[in-house]
Amino acid sequence: MTHPRHGKLEWPLVVIFAAGVIAIVWICIAAAATPAAAPTLSISNGMANLLEVNPMITLKTPAPSFTLTDQHGKRTSLRDFAGKAVVLTFGDDKCTDLCTLLAQDVVAADHDLGKSASDVQFVSINANPFYPTTDDTSQWTNQHGLRATSNWHFLTGSPATLARLAKAYGVDIELDHKTKSIVHGTDLFFIDPAGEEVQIGQFGVESANTSLYAHAMAQLAVDTLPVGGSVHVTGPSTSSKQSTSTALGEIAPPVELPQLTTRVPISTATYRGKFVVLNFWASSCPICTHELPALEKASAATGKKAVTLGVDVSDAAAPAHELVSKSGVTYPMLSDASGTTAAQFQIPGLPYTVILDPKAKVVVRHPGSITTEQLEYLLQTLETQGG
Repeated sequence: MTHPRHGKLEWPLVVIFAAGVIAIVWICIAAAATPAAAPTLSISNGMANLLEVNPMITLKTPAPSFTLTDQHGKRTSLRDFAGKAVVLTFGDDKCTDLCTLLAQDVVAADHDLGKSASDVQFVSINANPFYPTTDDTSQWTNQHGLRATSNWHFLTGSPATLARLAKAYGVDIELDHKTKSIVHGTDLFFIDPAGEEVQIGQFGVESANTSLYAHAMAQLAVDTLPVGGSVHVTGPSTSSKQSTSTALGEIAPPVELPQLTTRVPISTATYRGKFVVLNFWASSCPICTHELPALEKASAATGKKAVTLGVDVSDAAAPAHELVSKSGVTYPMLSDASGTTAAQFQIPGLPYTVILDPKAKVVVRHPGSITTEQLEYLLQTLETQGG
């Protein structure tokens, strides 16, 4: 028989023990529920708006793993980038528009990173199952000026694997089996050195402003490193938001840019009273180079009622000069070195043609390549309508 005193002593001990177990369990649960320390983000609100990220929220979600083949034929996995910051996209190795801007931004971001470039890896997973070979990704890399960028990796695999990874990352891909073309999401995944997604941004029309978008992309990537916000990459940090609209029907502000070869500035205001054809292009855009003869022919045919101005976007000077020289183009070529004008006109990809009427109103926005016949027809129609 238990002594009544012992009973009185035993009950509090049980309660204390149970309370201790509960406390230990609660501490464990609380520790498990507490997220790892978020990286210090030093990007400004303007840069966050460019990337379409919320710097106040840090995801810390494990990124889906992958093992694919890069443009050099080397097997590459997410584990290979452990300890590095990764900027991950899904790209189309037959892309002829938006992807050109992505390549330009990667080159510019790499430049801004300076000594930190080795700590940041730019990775793109092929989204096009119709062209899954390394020859395809290698060709795209070379055409878009990324051949010498050592921290650029264009990965590919079997169509089934590519589809599985797109689904795992939540990237929408629409396939057109007839034309073997795709439309894909423009998500931008920022993955920290531990392999966790920290932010998911978007690659859209603001990315045309290469100097700003690339800087923001580089800074956010560096912010995911252990050094966090203590490292500031070079480059501008202001917002690219424009106060004026260049949508259809709006009066476009005057565009003044230096000529590509002479550096003498030209302003669209000089051509008031004429239609102005602004053709946005780059030497790293294959479809742009094929379009130049058509624009030259149309320019010669419509010279009395319209002026054609080429706008070279975020391009390296040497290849741009060489291309213009070989193409025989005689209409003025302007240099939009930072992509500011392209961003102002909300250019979503290259090539892109904008037509202003004699009063500088935006009357045509034409994505993709344009033929001589199309351009002549558009100008004739606009003139007939009293544009």
